Amino acid sequence: MTLSHRERLQACLADKAALDRPPVALWRHFPVDDQDPETLAAATLDFQRRYDFDLVKVTPASSFSIKDWGAEDAWEGHTEGTRRYTRRVIEKPQDWERLPVLSPSSPHLTRQLDCLRLIRAGLSPEIPLLQTIFSPLAQAKNLAGGEQLVVHLRQHPEAVLKGLETIAETTCRFVEACIKIGLDGVFYAIQHAQAGLLTLDEYKTFGLPNDLTSLEPAKSLWCNLLHLHGLNVYFDLVTQSLFPDHLFHIVNWHDRETSPTLAEAQGHFNGVVCGGINQNTIVFGNRSEVQKEAADAIAQTSGRRFILGTGCVVPVIAPHGNLMASRQIVEGPE
Repeated sequence: MTLSHRERLQACLADKAALDRPPVALWRHFPVDDQDPETLAAATLDFQRRYDFDLVKVTPASSFSIKDWGAEDAWEGHTEGTRRYTRRVIEKPQDWERLPVLSPSSPHLTRQLDCLRLIRAGLSPEIPLLQTIFSPLAQAKNLAGGEQLVVHLRQHPEAVLKGLETIAETTCRFVEACIKIGLDGVFYAIQHAQAGLLTLDEYKTFGLPNDLTSLEPAKSLWCNLLHLHGLNVYFDLVTQSLFPDHLFHIVNWHDRETSPTLAEAQGHFNGVVCGGINQNTIVFGNRSEVQKEAADAIAQTSGRRFILGTGCVVPVIAPHGNLMASRQIVEGPE
């Protein structure tokens, strides 16, 4: 029996043996198109029509969440489709305390809500829809610059905490507005839960409380996906139940580049793991190499509590044939 995308994901989350095949989902940036709600929506819907993935993850430029505070960026051809920040908002420690809480009706946040409405209207209700939400620390990094943020939080913690609280409240209000449009889940991107940036205790102080504030409205959703970005990540965030039970149903990380493996993660996380294909493989490998990694991932997990994907965003230079290979392998032998 062939399941709909929604039925397949729900069966995967429930670990039902009757699953017809493992779900598969890839996502990418759409540079230039991501500067306008209509063109980002059109590009996202076209990508889904072409590859028929089991969920649609909306991927705006990271600046959408901070432009209303005055940040500016530029497209310069990065292979991942990301933009370079050309104007930072935070220069002095005191600047953190001056950030105002933004309303979802702020111009750039409104534009992203408009984009979501267009995608939801153009997408079958049987295809789950996820909006990218950047953690307050990730937004703070883009407001100040990565090095500046770490210096400030270690030398001026009270000021940074004040700013993070403002960002978290703004994010919470935006998530509430997204849910009203018809989201199935949020794709929550955490970038600082890695040993090369902060200690775990630092993340628990500066990251976790603001994550919980930001995600409060998302408790009602059934398909929340946590993305732990980077190397040497603190997988403890999900294995030690630092987040409320069942807040995140799926976890995604660079499993081909850093521990744990998919199999190891399944031994500690009761939800669904997502990954299996290295970003470099999907760009520089050939069809058989992509399918070899995918087959290994399916073997690691026995195709249960597992979504095939990449450890992070698919670079914009990834060949069409490799994306098709990742989509077709879950269908089994022809």
